[in-house]
Order: sequence, then C-alpha cells, then structure tokens
Amino acid sequence: MTALQLNPDFAIADEQSLRALFEPTHALAIVKCQNSLGEHAQEFIRRSPFFCIGTQSSEGRADVSPRGDPPGFVKVLDERTLAIPDRPGNNRLDTLSNIVANPNVGLLFLIPGFDDTLRVNGRASLTNDPQLLTSMSVADRLPKLAIIVTVNEVFMHCAKAFRRSRLWSPDHFQDRKEMPSLIKIILDETTGAPKDGDEMRKMDEELEQAYRKTLY
Repeated sequence: MTALQLNPDFAIADEQSLRALFEPTHALAIVKCQNSLGEHAQEFIRRSPFFCIGTQSSEGRADVSPRGDPPGFVKVLDERTLAIPDRPGNNRLDTLSNIVANPNVGLLFLIPGFDDTLRVNGRASLTNDPQLLTSMSVADRLPKLAIIVTVNEVFMHCAKAFRRSRLWSPDHFQDRKEMPSLIKIILDETTGAPKDGDEMRKMDEELEQAYRKTLY
C-alpha cells in the first residue's frame, strides 16, 4: 500500500482556521454541558453495560480502553463522583498507569439500542478501599482496585454517529467468521500463526476457556 502524501498547503494548524470551516454551534450544544451528574445522566449510567475510557500518559500518548459488565457496574457515588471496578485484563495496565501519571479522563457511555450516548470528562484516581471493592464483587471475586472519577463535564451526545453506522441494526451486523480469530490476527502480525488448522483451532478454544475462567 502506497502512503498518501498530503499537501501541506491544506493543513489546518490553528483553531481559528478550524472554526472558519464550520457554522457556529447551536446554543443548546453549549449550555447542555453540566459540571455534575443530573437525574437523567445518573439513570443513563445505571443502565449502561459498556463504556470506553480515554486516558493520556504524562508524555501525551493517548489510549482508549473498553469496559463492560452488567448494567449498573459503574457506581454513582454522588452527583460528582463515579466508581468503576477494574476487572481482570491483559495486565498491560495502560489505563491505570496513565491515570497515575495524568488524571484527566474522558468516558463515553453506551446503552444497547440507544442511539444517543453520554459523555463524561473528569479527573481520575485509583483506590483499593476494601469496603468499596466488596460492594463491587462478582461471584465472590473482588476487583484489585477501583477507578474513582471526579466529574468536571457531563453531557448527552446526539445520535448521528450511531444512525449513520446503523450500529444496532441486525441487518447490518457482519459475520465475525469473515475475519481471522483474535489469536490468529495477533500471531500473523507478530511471531506467525501455525499452518496446521487443528493447532490453530486448539489455540482458539484455549482462548475461549480462558475467557470463561478469568472474566472476574
């Protein structure tokens, strides 16, 4: 694949040049931004089984991580504070180490079937307070720690992206079998996947077994 060479004459390098390309935003898009979780935002979070959290390292390296659990797994402690259990993962600790270095975070909450989303920006910290972790246990397994988010900004985001993508429309779902499995993709791009089909299927099944054993 040949890399596209962009003409630097068309680079947009400052906010003034950027805003000149667009009409002024609607007044409601400005005033909708709140500094605390209102009644509807709290209910949205309680219904949400999935969100993405964006973080940055101290050097500005960005990262986005998906988080999911049964609805209500993100606890609304009060109108300015959220608590998020950290479930077992791959132990890269990208999100957690970024929070230690740079507490600014952005959250995007989704509810299956809803085209609108909830955006929350704030500052995060980590805790392993036993009382809080006990309240977040699943199958008698406690998370090692929780992410505490102090809310600075919260607002609903419109439905355009989800309606354009038809994300929740079953007739637009794609067949997962049309792409290789997760393990094969990683191996193809690193050490190389085994040529033997039976060996590859065994590795795929081992991953599924690991999912069943280590979700919590």
